[in-house]
Amino acid sequence: MKKTLLLFFFLLSIVANSQQITVSPAVFQVNEPITITASFTSSTCNTMGSSPAKVYMHSGIGTEANPWQTTKGNWGLDDGVGVMTKNGNGTWSITITPSVYFGLSSAQQTAATKMGLVFRNANGSQTLKLAPSCTDFFLNVGSFQVTLTAPAEDSNTIVSSGGSFNISATNTNGVATYTLKSNGTIINTSAGVSSYTFNHTNIIDNQSYELNVTQGATTVTKKFNVIVNPNTVSEAMPSGLVDGINYNATDATKATLVLDAPLKDFVYVAGSFNNWQPSSAYAMKKDPTSGKFWLELTGLVSGENNTYQYWVVDATPLANSPSMVKTADPYSTLVLSPYDDAGIPAASYPNIPVYPAGQNFEVTVLKTGQTPYNWQVTNFTKPEKDKLVVYEVLVRDFDAARNYQSLIDKIEYFKTLKINAIELMPVMEFEGNESWGYNTSFHMALDKFYGTSDKLKELIDLCHQNGIAVILDVALNHAFGRNPMVRMWMNDADGDGFGSPTAENPYFNTVAKHSYSVGEDFNHQSLKTQYYVERVVKQWIEEYKIDGFRWDLTKGFTQVCTAADEACTNRYQQDRVDILKKYADYSWSLDPTHYTIFEHLGSDAEEQEWANYKIAETPSKGIMMWGKMTDQYNQLSMGYPTENNISRMMSSSRGFTANRLMGYAESHDEERLMYKNVQYGNSSGTYNVKTLNTALSRMSAIGAVSLLIPGPKMIWHFGELGWDESIFTCKDGSVNDASGTLSGDCKLDTKPQPQWAENWLGNTNRNKIYYDWAKMINLKVTEPVFLGTATMANANTLTVNVKITNSNLAVTQLKDVLILANFDVTAKNVATGFQYTGTWYNLMDNTSMNVTDVNATINLAPGEYRIYGNKTANLAIPEFEKENSVNLYPNPVLNHFTLNIAPTKVHVYAISGQLVKSFSPNGNTDFQYGVSELKTGLYVVKAIDENNKVQVMKFIKK
Repeated sequence: MKKTLLLFFFLLSIVANSQQITVSPAVFQVNEPITITASFTSSTCNTMGSSPAKVYMHSGIGTEANPWQTTKGNWGLDDGVGVMTKNGNGTWSITITPSVYFGLSSAQQTAATKMGLVFRNANGSQTLKLAPSCTDFFLNVGSFQVTLTAPAEDSNTIVSSGGSFNISATNTNGVATYTLKSNGTIINTSAGVSSYTFNHTNIIDNQSYELNVTQGATTVTKKFNVIVNPNTVSEAMPSGLVDGINYNATDATKATLVLDAPLKDFVYVAGSFNNWQPSSAYAMKKDPTSGKFWLELTGLVSGENNTYQYWVVDATPLANSPSMVKTADPYSTLVLSPYDDAGIPAASYPNIPVYPAGQNFEVTVLKTGQTPYNWQVTNFTKPEKDKLVVYEVLVRDFDAARNYQSLIDKIEYFKTLKINAIELMPVMEFEGNESWGYNTSFHMALDKFYGTSDKLKELIDLCHQNGIAVILDVALNHAFGRNPMVRMWMNDADGDGFGSPTAENPYFNTVAKHSYSVGEDFNHQSLKTQYYVERVVKQWIEEYKIDGFRWDLTKGFTQVCTAADEACTNRYQQDRVDILKKYADYSWSLDPTHYTIFEHLGSDAEEQEWANYKIAETPSKGIMMWGKMTDQYNQLSMGYPTENNISRMMSSSRGFTANRLMGYAESHDEERLMYKNVQYGNSSGTYNVKTLNTALSRMSAIGAVSLLIPGPKMIWHFGELGWDESIFTCKDGSVNDASGTLSGDCKLDTKPQPQWAENWLGNTNRNKIYYDWAKMINLKVTEPVFLGTATMANANTLTVNVKITNSNLAVTQLKDVLILANFDVTAKNVATGFQYTGTWYNLMDNTSMNVTDVNATINLAPGEYRIYGNKTANLAIPEFEKENSVNLYPNPVLNHFTLNIAPTKVHVYAISGQLVKSFSPNGNTDFQYGVSELKTGLYVVKAIDENNKVQVMKFIKK
């Protein structure tokens, strides 16, 4: 069964199952009206049920090679295009004239020989397809049809060198002309016949055949191949080679390819360097010791893009497995896709290499003589694990441009927020373009949709220049169907080039060994899989200077459970503990300070082993554990007293020796806190959490009782601005949270960009969260007290009380902190429990209060909080803003401002880092800086004097 995400590239020529669909008339011309009727009485290959509420026909028309050349319908939209009429007997019908319906030109009408059909519900989440293969339906168009009787269409027949090959075909509707081409050259013609036979003899090279059958103005084309067994040469592979591309260190005209393909008989390398027609010179040799195939390429041109695939051949394949698979290199670092590349904006990936014409499936790019990226930071010192505040980003949904440049342009946004790490959701080559990235197909290749390799490196380099680490989310539990290691050993009963792993597959399980399966399940006990994973780790650490990995779905790394046994999946599994420790060890062997984070969300016993692993080493290690606390914190933010025990935000509550819990109140996987606040929040009298601004006012307190808990913490992008749109927001703006009647939940849909389009930073209610959290994060990363331990007196109530102490600090330092918050919907006298009497300071503004009774209560309004310390703190205010030498007046600004200094140049920046205004006052102290056209929000001013000294300040534009 096809495992790619695309829906429209099924190229098999099959006839409709009369029990599922009927066409009247059965034989029709392209310009004749036809009625297509679909039956939903059978459940086979039918997820729409026997009585669907609405049925759409998604259809295409074209040639034998591509029946989907011209399509009709907008998948997932309930817009009436292709909607069918209910007949009342379990069937639905639609009447069309193909030439009119598809808007075909005269040339397209002449060429049309096949139609493709898929039937769907209104939102595209349910379909009816051809039983039993569950592929698309295909209809013959026209009375002239050709049947290839030998060999099978699109087949690969293996012959010995010097052997012969029989070809036969028949046609309907009278006589026709048959023209046979091989490797682009005509080798036989037969005219005025209705059947055809030919025997091609003395075949010594691989043959790509094309049989063109012409009747009148219509030509039908059938394609098939012959592969010559080259009698693989056994020869020792040069030492030091690794799987994939091995560039020659001294000779840019050479590169050596290595492929590990056990149980395969021979392999060719086809590519741009041999016009995709490999001769015996491109048959790979086989190393007698390792069994790996290898070949040195020569005559390459330095700096030139080459593309290639492997032709991997099994002369005696398993039933339903192909004899030959054309595949890109499993260890590709750049692939070109015939499915996705056309949808990549040139602005994101300029001068993208062109996919080679006439090929199918992904191809690998090989380029000798590449210029290495010029890193500005080569010795980045990572922030301590205990001080990490990670900003989780889906590049696709961070900015409307959806690329790395968007993040580069907004570096000031991250710096002002004070986060010290960015975690990118998967950017490895995934299927499709509009994706979260977890449907990975090539783990060592960078997906091109977000930008070039150098652009990602520029982003990482810039982050490092600003003290920000970069963490990569990696999905190594599984791979999807375009992955070469799936395709080389696959069941492909329908012959579409995609399938599920066979029992021979040395990398993947035939069925998942855990209950959270997506894609195809890696067998992590396989040494070949372990080698692959370590190569992936090495690529991203050494090539991209990635500071850490967040390992997705680590529950799937066991081999002892079944897909139906969730209890087993969630229990302690020794094989899983051991293999994940091995992967962590390998990461640390390359980079001793590498961050290793597991998304396990499992038992404390298993997570303790990882969190406490090698803590005592220098540098201290220990694996950070993903700590989901969304439900508990959302109960607080909504104002409900149940299920809100937040004590498990502390590492100690889970038995971790050190602070290795990366806790979070929001992540990409759970509903937004703010959305649930305004949809389901509590209310009392005039205080209503469902009111947007009221709900926003509670989010600063959420930051206080989450971000400041000792240990690494995480923010999901735009939580700091109070993102209130559901994660189930659909592309059309509707919300489908899967609780209603619709099946598709829209969770993975591309999201709108109100945070920029509506200038949320200029919204007082939203930017208060941003700046409050910035101060809190600054406290966390600069004040040693937050390296201490926490206790919670009221972890399961709406009046939260958190005490943080670092006993290693002197009494003259900020060593004790008390955090109070009232998440009720009425004012409360909140119990304090100060650690001792004396002067305490509100750490958000360093104002003082004298505590004479440690148990005195403090009255807090709904959503209000306090952060007290025994000493003042280093607030989140840059040093230049503490100086009194520069005065910007007035502030806030309506139309213009003045400065009390005489600069030569003045630049005004948006908080995102974009330059929006420049002035040249040339030392004039009376100069008025007009900003009336700027939108409401916060701006940064840089004033430069004649000595190039820079003064920086901020103003709010009203």
